[in-house]
Amino acid sequence: MTSVKTSNLMDQFAQDVGQGLSASVKSIPSKYFYDENGDKIFQEIMEMPEYYLTKCEHHILENSKREIINAIDPGKKCFDIIEMGAGDGYKTKIILRYLIEMGCDVQYMPIDISSDGLQKLKSDLEQEFSGLKVEGIAMDYFEALNHVENFSCRSKVFLFLGSNLGNFNHQEAIDFLKVIASSCVTGDKLLIGLDLKKDPSIILNAYNDKSGITCRFNLNLLERINRELGANFNIKEYIHFPMYDPQSGKAISYLISLKDQEVTIPANNMVVHFKKWEPILTEISQKYDLDMIREMASISGFQVRENFFGEKEYFVNSLWERI
Repeated sequence: MTSVKTSNLMDQFAQDVGQGLSASVKSIPSKYFYDENGDKIFQEIMEMPEYYLTKCEHHILENSKREIINAIDPGKKCFDIIEMGAGDGYKTKIILRYLIEMGCDVQYMPIDISSDGLQKLKSDLEQEFSGLKVEGIAMDYFEALNHVENFSCRSKVFLFLGSNLGNFNHQEAIDFLKVIASSCVTGDKLLIGLDLKKDPSIILNAYNDKSGITCRFNLNLLERINRELGANFNIKEYIHFPMYDPQSGKAISYLISLKDQEVTIPANNMVVHFKKWEPILTEISQKYDLDMIREMASISGFQVRENFFGEKEYFVNSLWERI
Protein backbone atom coordinates (compact mmCIF):
# COMPACT_ATOMS: atom_id res chain seq x y z
CA MET A 1 0.00 0.00 0.00
CA THR A 2 1.43 3.39 -0.98
CA SER A 3 0.24 6.96 -0.75
CA VAL A 4 1.58 10.50 -0.97
CA LYS A 5 0.29 13.37 1.17
CA THR A 6 0.81 16.97 0.02
CA SER A 7 0.25 20.46 1.39
CA ASN A 8 -0.32 23.74 -0.43
CA LEU A 9 3.29 24.15 -1.51
CA MET A 10 2.58 26.85 -4.12
CA ASP A 11 1.28 29.32 -1.54
CA GLN A 12 4.28 28.62 0.67
CA PHE A 13 6.64 29.06 -2.30
CA ALA A 14 5.14 32.45 -3.11
CA GLN A 15 5.30 33.54 0.52
CA ASP A 16 8.93 32.46 0.97
CA VAL A 17 10.04 34.11 -2.26
CA GLY A 18 8.26 37.33 -1.30
CA GLN A 19 9.85 37.42 2.12
CA GLY A 20 13.30 36.50 0.84
CA LEU A 21 13.42 39.06 -1.96
CA SER A 22 12.00 41.89 0.16
CA ALA A 23 14.62 41.45 2.90
CA SER A 24 17.61 43.78 3.23
CA VAL A 25 19.84 40.86 2.22
CA LYS A 26 17.96 39.10 -0.58
CA SER A 27 17.71 35.31 -0.49
CA ILE A 28 15.70 32.37 -1.83
CA PRO A 29 15.47 29.18 0.28
CA SER A 30 17.60 26.43 -1.23
CA LYS A 31 14.82 23.86 -0.77
CA TYR A 32 13.18 25.39 -3.87
CA PHE A 33 15.99 24.16 -6.10
CA TYR A 34 14.05 20.93 -6.47
CA ASP A 35 11.20 21.31 -8.90
CA GLU A 36 10.92 18.91 -11.83
CA ASN A 37 13.62 20.69 -13.82
CA GLY A 38 15.80 21.18 -10.74
CA ASP A 39 15.58 17.46 -9.97
CA LYS A 40 16.86 16.67 -13.47
CA ILE A 41 19.75 19.13 -13.19
CA PHE A 42 20.70 17.73 -9.80
CA GLN A 43 20.92 14.28 -11.38
CA GLU A 44 23.55 15.81 -13.70
CA ILE A 45 25.35 17.33 -10.71
CA MET A 46 25.61 13.95 -9.00
CA GLU A 47 27.39 12.61 -12.10
CA MET A 48 29.94 15.44 -12.18
CA PRO A 49 33.52 14.36 -11.42
CA GLU A 50 33.85 17.36 -9.08
CA TYR A 51 30.77 16.47 -7.02
CA TYR A 52 32.09 14.01 -4.46
CA LEU A 53 29.23 14.08 -1.92
CA THR A 54 26.83 11.58 -3.49
CA LYS A 55 29.60 9.19 -4.51
CA CYS A 56 31.19 9.24 -1.05
CA GLU A 57 27.92 8.62 0.76
CA HIS A 58 26.89 5.89 -1.67
CA HIS A 59 30.24 4.17 -1.04
CA ILE A 60 29.73 4.34 2.74
CA LEU A 61 26.19 2.92 2.61
CA GLU A 62 27.10 0.19 0.13
CA ASN A 63 30.20 -0.97 1.98
CA SER A 64 29.00 -0.48 5.56
CA LYS A 65 25.32 -1.42 5.30
CA ARG A 66 25.71 -4.54 7.45
CA GLU A 67 27.55 -2.62 10.18
CA ILE A 68 25.04 0.25 10.01
CA ILE A 69 22.03 -2.06 10.39
CA ASN A 70 23.71 -3.98 13.21
CA ALA A 71 24.32 -0.69 15.01
CA ILE A 72 20.72 0.39 14.44
CA ASP A 73 19.09 -2.88 15.51
CA PRO A 74 21.29 -5.91 16.30
CA GLY A 75 18.19 -8.10 16.55
CA LYS A 76 16.95 -7.09 13.09
CA LYS A 77 13.40 -6.70 14.37
CA CYS A 78 10.70 -4.52 12.86
CA PHE A 79 10.97 -0.75 12.61
CA ASP A 80 9.96 2.21 10.47
CA ILE A 81 12.29 4.28 8.31
CA ILE A 82 11.39 7.97 8.03
CA GLU A 83 13.52 9.91 5.57
CA MET A 84 13.71 13.69 5.21
CA GLY A 85 14.74 14.86 1.74
CA ALA A 86 14.25 11.47 0.11
CA GLY A 87 14.87 12.65 -3.46
CA ASP A 88 15.05 9.72 -5.88
CA GLY A 89 15.95 7.21 -3.14
CA TYR A 90 19.21 6.34 -4.91
CA LYS A 91 21.12 5.79 -1.66
CA THR A 92 18.20 4.76 0.54
CA LYS A 93 17.44 1.80 -1.72
CA ILE A 94 20.76 0.29 -0.59
CA ILE A 95 19.45 0.14 2.98
CA LEU A 96 15.93 -0.95 2.01
CA ARG A 97 17.21 -3.70 -0.29
CA TYR A 98 19.51 -5.09 2.41
CA LEU A 99 16.76 -5.05 5.06
CA ILE A 100 14.27 -6.80 2.81
CA GLU A 101 16.85 -9.41 1.77
CA MET A 102 17.47 -10.06 5.50
CA GLY A 103 13.74 -10.60 6.03
CA CYS A 104 13.24 -7.50 8.17
CA ASP A 105 9.76 -6.03 8.64
CA VAL A 106 10.16 -2.37 7.61
CA GLN A 107 7.86 0.44 6.57
CA TYR A 108 9.10 3.54 4.75
CA MET A 109 7.96 7.17 4.99
CA PRO A 110 9.83 9.43 2.52
CA ILE A 111 9.47 13.19 3.06
CA ASP A 112 10.40 15.66 0.33
CA ILE A 113 9.45 19.15 -0.81
CA SER A 114 9.26 17.87 -4.42
CA SER A 115 5.97 16.09 -5.10
CA ASP A 116 7.28 15.13 -8.57
CA GLY A 117 10.25 13.39 -6.98
CA LEU A 118 8.08 11.58 -4.46
CA GLN A 119 5.71 10.29 -7.13
CA LYS A 120 8.64 8.90 -9.12
CA LEU A 121 10.15 7.35 -5.99
CA LYS A 122 6.80 5.78 -5.11
CA SER A 123 6.57 4.24 -8.58
CA ASP A 124 10.16 2.95 -8.47
CA LEU A 125 9.69 1.37 -5.03
CA GLU A 126 6.46 -0.33 -6.09
CA GLN A 127 8.32 -1.99 -8.97
CA GLU A 128 11.44 -2.94 -7.02
CA PHE A 129 10.05 -3.89 -3.59
CA SER A 130 6.58 -5.37 -3.92
CA GLY A 131 4.77 -5.39 -0.59
CA LEU A 132 6.79 -2.58 0.99
CA LYS A 133 4.46 -0.10 2.68
CA VAL A 134 5.33 3.44 1.56
CA GLU A 135 3.59 6.60 2.71
CA GLY A 136 5.16 9.69 1.14
CA ILE A 137 4.68 13.23 2.40
CA ALA A 138 5.29 16.21 0.08
CA MET A 139 5.71 18.91 2.69
CA ASP A 140 8.24 21.09 4.44
CA TYR A 141 10.28 19.00 6.92
CA PHE A 142 8.92 20.76 10.01
CA GLU A 143 5.32 20.38 8.87
CA ALA A 144 5.77 16.76 7.79
CA LEU A 145 7.25 15.66 11.11
CA ASN A 146 3.87 16.41 12.71
CA HIS A 147 2.54 13.38 10.77
CA VAL A 148 5.22 10.94 11.89
CA GLU A 149 3.51 9.87 15.11
CA ASN A 150 0.49 8.75 13.08
CA PHE A 151 2.57 6.43 10.88
CA SER A 152 2.90 3.69 13.51
CA CYS A 153 3.98 3.10 17.11
CA ARG A 154 7.00 0.97 16.16
CA SER A 155 10.65 1.85 16.69
CA LYS A 156 11.80 4.54 14.28
CA VAL A 157 14.95 5.18 12.30
CA PHE A 158 15.16 8.68 10.85
CA LEU A 159 17.35 9.26 7.79
CA PHE A 160 18.69 12.65 6.81
CA LEU A 161 21.25 11.90 4.11
CA GLY A 162 23.15 13.93 1.54
CA SER A 163 24.45 16.61 3.93
CA ASN A 164 21.06 18.34 3.74
CA LEU A 165 21.46 19.54 7.32
CA GLY A 166 24.25 21.79 6.06
CA ASN A 167 21.68 23.92 4.23
CA PHE A 168 20.43 25.23 7.58
CA ASN A 169 22.23 27.86 9.61
CA HIS A 170 23.44 26.67 13.02
CA GLN A 171 20.34 27.64 15.02
CA GLU A 172 17.97 26.30 12.34
CA ALA A 173 19.89 23.02 12.36
CA ILE A 174 19.63 22.70 16.14
CA ASP A 175 15.92 23.58 16.07
CA PHE A 176 15.30 21.00 13.35
CA LEU A 177 17.23 18.29 15.18
CA LYS A 178 15.23 19.03 18.33
CA VAL A 179 12.00 18.59 16.35
CA ILE A 180 13.24 15.18 15.18
CA ALA A 181 14.17 14.34 18.78
CA SER A 182 10.66 15.28 19.92
CA SER A 183 9.28 12.74 17.41
CA CYS A 184 11.48 10.01 18.93
CA VAL A 185 11.34 7.87 22.03
CA THR A 186 14.45 6.79 23.88
CA GLY A 187 16.45 4.39 21.69
CA ASP A 188 15.13 5.62 18.34
CA LYS A 189 17.91 6.35 15.85
CA LEU A 190 18.92 9.07 13.41
CA LEU A 191 21.35 8.31 10.56
CA ILE A 192 22.59 11.63 9.28
CA GLY A 193 24.92 12.38 6.34
CA LEU A 194 27.40 15.21 6.94
CA ASP A 195 30.03 16.67 4.66
CA LEU A 196 33.37 17.09 6.41
CA LYS A 197 35.90 19.92 6.25
CA LYS A 198 38.69 19.18 3.77
CA ASP A 199 40.92 20.78 1.12
CA PRO A 200 39.00 24.01 0.29
CA SER A 201 39.61 23.62 -3.45
CA ILE A 202 37.83 20.23 -3.45
CA ILE A 203 34.80 21.78 -1.76
CA LEU A 204 34.66 24.86 -3.98
CA ASN A 205 34.96 22.84 -7.20
CA ALA A 206 31.86 20.84 -6.22
CA TYR A 207 29.82 24.07 -6.31
CA ASN A 208 31.56 25.67 -9.29
CA ASP A 209 32.12 23.01 -11.95
CA LYS A 210 33.80 23.92 -15.23
CA SER A 211 30.88 22.69 -17.34
CA GLY A 212 28.43 25.10 -15.67
CA ILE A 213 25.92 22.57 -14.36
CA THR A 214 25.85 24.08 -10.85
CA CYS A 215 25.34 27.48 -12.49
CA ARG A 216 22.26 26.18 -14.35
CA PHE A 217 21.01 24.60 -11.12
CA ASN A 218 21.10 27.95 -9.32
CA LEU A 219 19.64 29.93 -12.22
CA ASN A 220 16.75 27.46 -12.37
CA LEU A 221 15.52 29.08 -9.15
CA LEU A 222 14.80 32.27 -11.07
CA GLU A 223 13.30 30.32 -13.96
CA ARG A 224 11.04 28.51 -11.51
CA ILE A 225 9.83 31.85 -10.09
CA ASN A 226 9.09 32.91 -13.67
CA ARG A 227 7.21 29.69 -14.46
CA GLU A 228 5.21 29.32 -11.26
CA LEU A 229 4.79 32.88 -9.96
CA GLY A 230 4.66 34.71 -13.31
CA ALA A 231 7.83 36.76 -12.72
CA ASN A 232 9.95 38.30 -15.48
CA PHE A 233 13.54 37.56 -14.43
CA ASN A 234 15.95 37.86 -17.37
CA ILE A 235 18.25 34.95 -16.60
CA LYS A 236 21.07 36.36 -18.75
CA GLU A 237 21.34 39.33 -16.40
CA TYR A 238 22.48 37.25 -13.40
CA ILE A 239 25.68 35.32 -12.72
CA HIS A 240 26.36 32.47 -10.34
CA PHE A 241 29.06 33.12 -7.73
CA PRO A 242 30.05 30.44 -5.15
CA MET A 243 32.64 30.79 -2.39
CA TYR A 244 34.00 28.76 0.54
CA ASP A 245 35.22 29.95 3.95
CA PRO A 246 37.53 27.31 5.48
CA GLN A 247 37.38 28.89 8.93
CA SER A 248 33.59 28.68 9.36
CA GLY A 249 33.21 25.70 7.02
CA LYS A 250 30.49 27.43 4.99
CA ALA A 251 30.13 27.00 1.23
CA ILE A 252 27.93 29.84 -0.03
CA SER A 253 26.28 30.40 -3.42
CA TYR A 254 24.93 33.67 -4.80
CA LEU A 255 23.16 34.87 -7.92
CA ILE A 256 24.37 38.40 -8.68
CA SER A 257 22.54 41.03 -10.69
CA LEU A 258 24.65 42.42 -13.55
CA LYS A 259 22.82 45.77 -13.67
CA ASP A 260 20.26 48.00 -11.95
CA GLN A 261 16.91 46.42 -12.75
CA GLU A 262 13.37 45.71 -11.61
CA VAL A 263 11.56 42.38 -11.57
CA THR A 264 7.79 42.03 -11.31
CA ILE A 265 6.31 39.03 -9.46
CA PRO A 266 2.54 39.03 -10.10
CA ALA A 267 1.77 36.18 -7.67
CA ASN A 268 3.02 38.39 -4.84
CA ASN A 269 1.85 41.67 -6.38
CA MET A 270 5.37 43.02 -5.91
CA VAL A 271 8.18 44.69 -7.78
CA VAL A 272 11.72 43.85 -6.68
CA HIS A 273 14.48 46.39 -7.21
CA PHE A 274 18.05 45.15 -7.81
CA LYS A 275 21.18 47.27 -7.72
CA LYS A 276 24.08 46.45 -10.00
CA TRP A 277 26.16 43.65 -8.38
CA GLU A 278 23.52 43.02 -5.70
CA PRO A 279 23.52 39.35 -4.64
CA ILE A 280 20.72 36.87 -3.96
CA LEU A 281 21.81 34.21 -1.45
CA THR A 282 20.69 30.83 -2.80
CA GLU A 283 22.53 28.30 -0.66
CA ILE A 284 24.64 27.83 2.45
CA SER A 285 26.21 24.38 2.76
CA GLN A 286 27.93 23.84 6.10
CA LYS A 287 30.93 21.52 6.38
CA TYR A 288 31.64 19.90 9.75
CA ASP A 289 34.33 18.39 11.93
CA LEU A 290 33.77 15.65 14.53
CA ASP A 291 33.69 18.05 17.49
CA MET A 292 30.89 20.03 15.82
CA ILE A 293 28.97 16.80 15.19
CA ARG A 294 29.22 15.61 18.81
CA GLU A 295 28.13 19.02 20.07
CA MET A 296 25.08 19.17 17.76
CA ALA A 297 23.99 15.69 18.80
CA SER A 298 24.29 16.48 22.50
CA ILE A 299 22.47 19.83 22.33
CA SER A 300 19.56 18.33 20.39
CA GLY A 301 18.96 15.32 22.65
CA PHE A 302 20.99 12.59 20.94
CA GLN A 303 24.31 10.89 21.46
CA VAL A 304 26.64 9.74 18.69
CA ARG A 305 26.48 5.95 18.56
CA GLU A 306 28.94 5.37 15.70
CA ASN A 307 30.49 7.20 12.73
CA PHE A 308 30.89 5.56 9.32
CA PHE A 309 33.50 7.06 6.98
CA GLY A 310 34.44 6.64 3.33
CA GLU A 311 37.99 5.77 2.36
CA LYS A 312 39.10 9.41 1.96
CA GLU A 313 37.12 10.60 5.00
CA TYR A 314 35.51 13.35 2.92
CA PHE A 315 32.08 12.47 4.31
CA VAL A 316 30.53 10.76 7.32
CA ASN A 317 27.25 8.96 8.01
CA SER A 318 26.80 9.49 11.72
CA LEU A 319 24.40 7.26 13.67
CA TRP A 320 22.78 9.03 16.62
CA GLU A 321 20.57 7.57 19.34
CA ARG A 322 17.84 9.42 21.23
CA ILE A 323 18.67 9.67 24.92
